[in-house]
Amino acid sequence: MSDPREVALELLRVVRDDEAYANLAMAVLLRESRLSGRDAAFATELGYGTLRWQAWYDAILAACITRESVEPVVRDVLRLGAHQILAMRVPDHAAVDSSCTLAYAAGAPGGAQARAGFVNAVLRRVAERDTKGWAEHVSADRSPEDPAWLATRWSHPAWIVRALRDALGDRRDELTALLQADNVAARPSLVARPGRMSIGELLAEPGVEPGMHSPLAATVVEGIPDALACVRDGRAGVQDEGSQLVALALTRASGGDGRWLDVCSGPGGKAAILAGVAHERGGTLTCVEPHSHRARLVEHAVAGLADVVIGDARLAPWGNELFDRVLVDAPCTGIGALRRRPESRWRRTAADLAALGPLQRDLLRAALDATKPGGVAAYVTCSPHLSETEFVVRDVLRGRGGVTLEDARLLVPEVADCGDGPFVQLWPHRHGTDAMFLAILRQPT
Repeated sequence: MSDPREVALELLRVVRDDEAYANLAMAVLLRESRLSGRDAAFATELGYGTLRWQAWYDAILAACITRESVEPVVRDVLRLGAHQILAMRVPDHAAVDSSCTLAYAAGAPGGAQARAGFVNAVLRRVAERDTKGWAEHVSADRSPEDPAWLATRWSHPAWIVRALRDALGDRRDELTALLQADNVAARPSLVARPGRMSIGELLAEPGVEPGMHSPLAATVVEGIPDALACVRDGRAGVQDEGSQLVALALTRASGGDGRWLDVCSGPGGKAAILAGVAHERGGTLTCVEPHSHRARLVEHAVAGLADVVIGDARLAPWGNELFDRVLVDAPCTGIGALRRRPESRWRRTAADLAALGPLQRDLLRAALDATKPGGVAAYVTCSPHLSETEFVVRDVLRGRGGVTLEDARLLVPEVADCGDGPFVQLWPHRHGTDAMFLAILRQPT
């Protein structure tokens, strides 16, 4: 593949057929195609943008197609063409012509001409209106507050739209702004890992500038993170600022600095922060991760500053030892990080909550069991869904006499307007971070 559009089309295929992660697959495709610079940027925006806006483009295409079925590769070509016409600075004729070329080359040779002709006819209809015009045409008489319409217009599954609306509470008028923010690609955030690199050293690297909130953060404004030696060798990492802040919050809570624990540490971003700070204070960190391949990522991230144990935290592989500080970065739906993971919104379903809820509660109970009297535990998710955040914490607290909730907002002074307390809820549209949730729980002395 030598054309950026071919790379984007192949990305859609492997995400659809192989259930590949878009960021990992795109890195491989760019390396194999040897695209760089503007061509690589074009392929990335075209592929990621099409994945984000898939439902919206499908609604537009449905208004332009009369046949009952469209083969998957042709639908992917049409989605790519729609994204170029409606969201990129590509002339309509170039978007249509290049899409016809893609369609001609895709699939069985016998139908090449018919495929190209079909794509030409459909995309010419798409080009008859701009995005605003299509929104007016597709919406018909639907209410602008209707979750089903919002799901179509802003390309989110309806169950996620409803969950985000509920999580916003009495500020649900911000829902459209939140959905829009989910569709804006975030610049890569870097973290200077404590004990290995200072923020001053990271900011001296080419193509980076200071982050918005975290004292450890920098933002990549030119190039890609892997081009920096400090990222390749692990002194710095790629990590959202919200993720950095919730890890720092645990280090700022009052308490001892002898023994710390991270009960589900993979892939290691938060663990690296905890390990560095604990080491600087003369303490130690134990990292627990049930999957061996993710444990290897943790080992790379902590670089010998922590012990890594492969095991299930629900079975307490650390034995009877108690810890001063414990982090529960619980497995979750990840719907707080949709802007960074373009395909993830189409992977998760509401049914996933049924399996994740008991796991999240069990992990928090195990963390509290491992916390010393007077010690502190942090419960974190990259999801604002109430079933993964507040409901989990309050359910566990009902069976824990004496455990108290502390005001987590006091531990992230860099960020304002992060909830009514005692929890912290960050938001893409308010803070420019992933939608991280944080609760701080204190064991009685």
